[in-house]
Amino acid sequence: ANRPRSELESLIGFFVNTLALRIRPEGGLSVAALLEQVKAVMLAAHAHQDLPFEQVVEALQPPRSLGHSPIFQVMLALNNTPDGGELSLPELSLEPLQAPHTTAQFDLSLALVEADGGLIGSLEYASDLFERATIERMAGHLQVLLEGMVADDQQAVAELPLLSCEQRRQVLESFNDTAAAYPADKLIHQLFEEQAAQQPDALAVVDDAGSLTYGELNARANRLAHYLIGLGIQPDDRVAICAQRSLEMVVGLLGIFKAGGAYVPLDPAYPEQRLRYMLEDSTPVAVLVQAETRALLGELAVPTLDLQDGEWEVEAEHNPVVPAITPQHLAYVIYTSGSSGKPKGVGGPHQAMVNRLYWMHNTFGGQRLEKHAQKTSISFLDSVTETLMPLLFGAQLHIVSPLASRDPIQLWQAVTEHQLTRLVLVPSLLEELSRIENRQVSPEKRLIVCSGEVFSSSLLARTRAWLPSATILNFYGSSEAAGDSTFYLCDSAVQAGHSLPIGRPIANTRIYLLDAHGQPVPIGVIGEIHIGGAGVARGYLNLPELTAERFLDDPFSAEPAARMYKSGDLGRWLADGNIEYLGRNDDQVKLRGFRIELGEIESKLSECPGVREAVVLVREQRPGDKRLVAYLTAQEGAVLSAAQLREQLSQGLAEYMIPSAFVTVARFPQTPSGKLDRRALPAPEDDAYASRVYEAPAGDVEHALAEIWQVLLGLERVGRHDHFFELGGHSLLAVQLVSRLRQRFEVEVALRDVFAEPTLQGLARQVANARLTAQTPLTLVDRDLPLPLSWAQQRLWFLDQLDRAAGAAYHIPAGLRLRGRLDSEALQATLDRIVARHETLRTHFALHEGQSIQVIAPATQGFAMVTHDLRALDSAAQHEAVERLAREEALAPFDLSSGPLIRGRLVQ
Repeated sequence: ANRPRSELESLIGFFVNTLALRIRPEGGLSVAALLEQVKAVMLAAHAHQDLPFEQVVEALQPPRSLGHSPIFQVMLALNNTPDGGELSLPELSLEPLQAPHTTAQFDLSLALVEADGGLIGSLEYASDLFERATIERMAGHLQVLLEGMVADDQQAVAELPLLSCEQRRQVLESFNDTAAAYPADKLIHQLFEEQAAQQPDALAVVDDAGSLTYGELNARANRLAHYLIGLGIQPDDRVAICAQRSLEMVVGLLGIFKAGGAYVPLDPAYPEQRLRYMLEDSTPVAVLVQAETRALLGELAVPTLDLQDGEWEVEAEHNPVVPAITPQHLAYVIYTSGSSGKPKGVGGPHQAMVNRLYWMHNTFGGQRLEKHAQKTSISFLDSVTETLMPLLFGAQLHIVSPLASRDPIQLWQAVTEHQLTRLVLVPSLLEELSRIENRQVSPEKRLIVCSGEVFSSSLLARTRAWLPSATILNFYGSSEAAGDSTFYLCDSAVQAGHSLPIGRPIANTRIYLLDAHGQPVPIGVIGEIHIGGAGVARGYLNLPELTAERFLDDPFSAEPAARMYKSGDLGRWLADGNIEYLGRNDDQVKLRGFRIELGEIESKLSECPGVREAVVLVREQRPGDKRLVAYLTAQEGAVLSAAQLREQLSQGLAEYMIPSAFVTVARFPQTPSGKLDRRALPAPEDDAYASRVYEAPAGDVEHALAEIWQVLLGLERVGRHDHFFELGGHSLLAVQLVSRLRQRFEVEVALRDVFAEPTLQGLARQVANARLTAQTPLTLVDRDLPLPLSWAQQRLWFLDQLDRAAGAAYHIPAGLRLRGRLDSEALQATLDRIVARHETLRTHFALHEGQSIQVIAPATQGFAMVTHDLRALDSAAQHEAVERLAREEALAPFDLSSGPLIRGRLVQ
């Protein structure tokens, strides 16, 4: 080999030289054209084959790395001698044997030998980079590829097959064997009505203001539905709802479903401009509001109903019948970020959500005694599954307060206090929960669902140490496919430092990983995720071109008119049938669980006065701290202010879409081909944030607080007038800030204080006040003086005066089954002593000179207990009597003006 001169032919030696070949196989090239290109490259390279490869490396001085060899990583060696390397001597034949190698020189080395009219060879690989199964599949792909090239040399290279028939069947059918029965003929509200009929007295939903049983919730939703039907609502008509997360919100959602409409959530936290656009685009036939949200929407040309007090409450309570609605009709229109600069509405049918919820119930069960947390904003599809999952299967929905849903400490307090068993969290919030100081190991069985962000194995390990009995799931999906399309049951088998897979498709869902030409890719090869099956949405409201671009015919399904959603997400199949998520192929990002189209932010920035061009990126300030950064070029003579830009964006974008920093550059850097070079954009300096006129911190508290801000925000200098959120802070950093304040100052500063006083000076004042409050000693109150009611007591007293029977919502009933010999006199004496010891158990309310006060009864009051003897009844009658007595006791009103406010029954 490599003996181009005749005088070298008889010399013994290894003259083989390595040639580096640069091939550019564009997808549109035919096989024949590619072979011509390779031939030309080879001939040109052979003109320089005498130049040793080592001298090429020395001349180029490429960057060196321990991770790969320089210049190239794949080697091809072809031995085309006629005898294939065999040698025959008298009475002796020599045949080369494959010598075992313990070290690979390159990432991949393919050695081929011509033999018997064909090619045989070996593929050597670096075992640190590849598994044996991967290499075996790769060899099979090469064979299929070569067969395709031989079969048709005019075929485009990009369209050549890689998968064998068996491999194609595996990724299209075996990995998508998800068919499962579910009530495809049922509507969302019909499933709820079944639960309401089965257990009308069971608690359905609870918030800080009260609760509703299944029967009460169904009746209220029915009244609202009858009123909406009277307005002429038809299937697929939209009804907007602008409400805080509350009992009224749940009534509103169910009422819209029952009337045959589709609900359009309007988050009260959104700016008015964004809400106005969503109303104009969705053209609702009615709008449901609360007193505190009505003013956000301005003048409306359609009926507006108050969810708290409206004409609809006098309507009939029976389940309405809307025969025209089918499971294919719209159930909701959820608005997501849009690259055009305006949000886009995704319309999902009943059938998609019913399939999603039934799969979850059938796979992970759920008991009627379970309590599900509802903490997600109404504007996100996760809130639909959070809200409906318990109500469709007879469990209890607990609406977490807005403050607790933002503060990890208060959130976990709510979880433990109310014994919540199911939570939906983004990994970044789970991360904050795992950092809570002095948090005890929680042995309870809970179901934790994570979605919306990459879930790391390190976070899973920390969560496992804290929640050893919890079932933890990693979900993947989008609003265009009923929210969740794949799931992964998290275990400890994932290699440390890696992200968790997004798992396998859920029931009646098909996942395809396709190349740019719509063909399935092999296991281990990156492809774009396409979602097919029962969860696919109808499309985008009023956007037929975008719908046609993203919602495609499904060529791999046998079902008629099947469609699939082209997600823009990248992933690859793992050998076990799970999917690894690998990011996006466009400008859409997910930040702290929020789905954001960078193009929408760029469009809004371009509308700001003085801005000529705008580009928005996600930059990682520190590991795990990702922020939006806007890069701008200014119009001639314009001076761009970060504070003014932030203020202008806040009028049309949600808070989570506003960049943390604004960097003005003279011109955008470009690649040699003339495209924007995003990697060359500079990191933001301190002045890129919306800082105020600098004044140095004053006093020990401000100086200490400034040091904390500098660490959290990655800044060199912070002034006393600077604004935490304008400097790049966000809700999760605010949580870390509260934690560090607790460590540094040993005070409790609430998360709401950071939002209320976001400047350094204002927050320092809060810290100082908290320190004074923390040092205030508790003093014993004179029991002979009138004792004012607490805020909670005032609320209960007020409700009792309005309607005593309604107070049952605040009862805390409990039952205990005692087995064995019971000394009833000793039990009574024990309970009497407990009441005597705790004044709050002997407290009732009264009016004194026009003011409501609390009155503490004497310690001799005792515990009010009634005894029932049922031993003369048979077993069935005893069971029925016990249930009746328990129900009566739970619902019997207390007299707050005379007490006692604790009582019990002993049933034998």
